Amino acid sequence: MRRVTVRFANLDVEFTDRDWAIKQVIDWGERGTWHPIVIYGPEGCGKSALLKQAAAILRDLGYEVFYLNPLGYVFDADVSFPDIKRAFLEFVREALAENALGRIAWAVFDFVNRVLSVRRGRIAVIADDVFQVIGVDKAAAYVKGLLNMIEHPQYDYENMVVLVATSEGLSREEIGRHRWADIMPMWNMPREGFEQLYGRIPGDKPPFGEVWKLTGGNPDKLAELYRNGWRVGDAVRKLMNDKYLTADIIRKWRAWLEEAVEDPDKLWGRGAPEDLLRWLVGKNLIIYNMHYRERQFWVDEPPPERDQELGIGRYIAWQTPLHREAVRQALREASA
Repeated sequence: MRRVTVRFANLDVEFTDRDWAIKQVIDWGERGTWHPIVIYGPEGCGKSALLKQAAAILRDLGYEVFYLNPLGYVFDADVSFPDIKRAFLEFVREALAENALGRIAWAVFDFVNRVLSVRRGRIAVIADDVFQVIGVDKAAAYVKGLLNMIEHPQYDYENMVVLVATSEGLSREEIGRHRWADIMPMWNMPREGFEQLYGRIPGDKPPFGEVWKLTGGNPDKLAELYRNGWRVGDAVRKLMNDKYLTADIIRKWRAWLEEAVEDPDKLWGRGAPEDLLRWLVGKNLIIYNMHYRERQFWVDEPPPERDQELGIGRYIAWQTPLHREAVRQALREASA
């Protein structure tokens, strides 16, 4: 099984680790997915890299693959029919020229049917963060369309695989109100695989143990620290700005947040304000309502049941230790 090259910290590196996830993709390719699989997890945990790897695996298994990554402005139709591929790429060019990224996400249904009208075969749709361009309010409708494509196809097919990734906690909530998808979490990289990625970064760097405690295995946070010269304070300050951790917001929920930075499970089962929980989830600061840690519920390896050092609770987890540190620093500044 070939491993693709992905861009990481301005370096071209081979897709690293995630062996169990690769086995899962191969299994999906052999039997198809009966529902769209919606993969959610911390920002920067490697979902995009996994989907790129999945596209290569499925193509090697004989699938006609449509790959959509609107935020990266990457769209491809890796299909056996030159006319359909050309039509898809022309459609993409026109939509990009009109800044209509969402139109491409919806058009994939038509192009799938074009392929199946020519040949009954294997087909895959891989969509990375499409909900951000079509709108979270339309996420459930989009997933329903994908399910209809699987269950009520216009043309027969041999096998179909549909994978959709999202970082937005609110889109998980919107989709989860229905039974139209298999929602599977994916966590930051396991320690051993993350150390392999760390080892590919050139030059002087802090000891791996320190980097692990800061990032919790999140590749994006590792890349950010490398880019900014390992200045942890800058990374924390950037998160505070990006997540809009203003003094007014912090003071409003100070008591709850002070407990949560010590143990995120303090927000579970104690009547924490719904507005606070929606804000934390909507800002992608926490993952709320973590799945059971049995392997079958997760894409790749699940996190530990609890890890206080990394901010992982049984029911709630900070997306990375740096996310927790940004809230902790905002609490300090709000009381200054």
